Amino acid sequence: MDKIRTRYAPSPTGKMHVGNLRTALYEYLVAKHEGGDFLFRIEDTDQGRFVEGATDLIYRVLKKTGLEYDEGPDKDKGNGPYVQSERVKSGLYMKYAKMLVEKGEAYYCFCTKERLESLRTPVNAASEDDDDKEVKEVRKYDKHCLHLSKEEVEANLKAGMPFVIRQNIPTEGTTSFTDANYGTITVNNEDLDDMILIKSDGFPTYNFANVVDDHLMGITHVVRGNEYLSSTPKYTRLYHAFGWEEPIYIHCPLITNEEHQKLSKRSGHSSFEDLEEQGFLPEAIVNFMALLGWSSGTDREIFSLQELIEAFDYHHINKSPSVFDMNKLRWMNGEYIKALDDKKYLEHALPYVKQVVTKPYDLEKIAMLVKTRIETFCDIAEKIDFFEELPEYDTEMYVHKKMKTTKESSLEVLKDLLPRLEALDDYSIAGIEKTLMGYIEEKGIKNGQGLWPIRTAVSGKQMTPGGAYEIMEILGKEESLRRVRTAVDMLEK
Repeated sequence: MDKIRTRYAPSPTGKMHVGNLRTALYEYLVAKHEGGDFLFRIEDTDQGRFVEGATDLIYRVLKKTGLEYDEGPDKDKGNGPYVQSERVKSGLYMKYAKMLVEKGEAYYCFCTKERLESLRTPVNAASEDDDDKEVKEVRKYDKHCLHLSKEEVEANLKAGMPFVIRQNIPTEGTTSFTDANYGTITVNNEDLDDMILIKSDGFPTYNFANVVDDHLMGITHVVRGNEYLSSTPKYTRLYHAFGWEEPIYIHCPLITNEEHQKLSKRSGHSSFEDLEEQGFLPEAIVNFMALLGWSSGTDREIFSLQELIEAFDYHHINKSPSVFDMNKLRWMNGEYIKALDDKKYLEHALPYVKQVVTKPYDLEKIAMLVKTRIETFCDIAEKIDFFEELPEYDTEMYVHKKMKTTKESSLEVLKDLLPRLEALDDYSIAGIEKTLMGYIEEKGIKNGQGLWPIRTAVSGKQMTPGGAYEIMEILGKEESLRRVRTAVDMLEK
């Protein structure tokens, strides 16, 4: 093996599920860790599931996550086209399917839908007493058309009868393959169905096109979810039928939710787009996805993409299901937000601030107040909404045992501070701090006894992203005084 070559081959059927993103990431890391090539191929042979705009979405996600491919639809290095529907037009897949027919490894099937339906056999049929009358069924093709003579096949083709081409799998013996993660797996051939290779519309099935393209593009390692373990023996038989060398298979564990159920596409965090809309950074998503099934062998959890390339060893991929821990992702994202330089941070944060604060305050100052206090950018709204409008709040908030404040003591502080703030000309942080701390020192009270009432008055919240000085400077003198007077009126009632 001269050079590792992997490929990411998604179907454009909608948003990029986190499982697909993890596959793309692992394919990328497997290749780049060894200085290999990472290819991007679009598998759009299932035209019925094609979603308009999904292809552009895949490009956007790959770019945002930094998964730069060496070959792809816009980077043809002699192995293209990299879009399967374009490869169909050249008759590529039909040519290879016919090669298998010639070898006896595949055959034409002319069975009608009605005949195929008749092959269904009931399994665990519901009894007459059951409310649920649904009958579970299984269908395995009976190789009927395998026994057609060459003359019958040619006559049917000449007559224009619809057909598919099926793989001819032996009914006896076993098929084995080796996975880098799960080891050697052996299945009985009698349990395998003669899967369709070429559909009646002339398009190849996903499984067949996958094998042909991987071979022609020189793919050495195939990474995919463990749900494909059951179909891998069929891939193995195709490689053997053609006399081609199999790639190294690397099957990844299932991703589950916190309840250990398969992550549903209907969940609020099942796709990259969902997570991005919830205020997560692409770098944090990539870091988190890398750890969903792989371990560096250390306690370290924060990795840049370059650091992942250096550390990633696919032999350390786990077998057991990986839990999508939203709390861990939030923590990780918060660490990434803190590490952003201020310019980059503001690019992300300001749109969220502007959705909440419409008054002419210094929005950059508001944004910077919450930088170390948020885990996602969507957290910003609830932390800064008091700047836009003083919320309704209970005067019980002025009672704080730790700060040793009561409603009465708070009222006294606010009434004492009001004329001092009204007379203050320097309404900067320094000027406000000098006034408040001067009052605290003069009265001989603890800092909390003086600052808790004023911060509560100007914010209406128990928890704020900044102290009284910062909040009051941003609000400005007029609005700060208005809020303090409102607090006095509330406490005097």
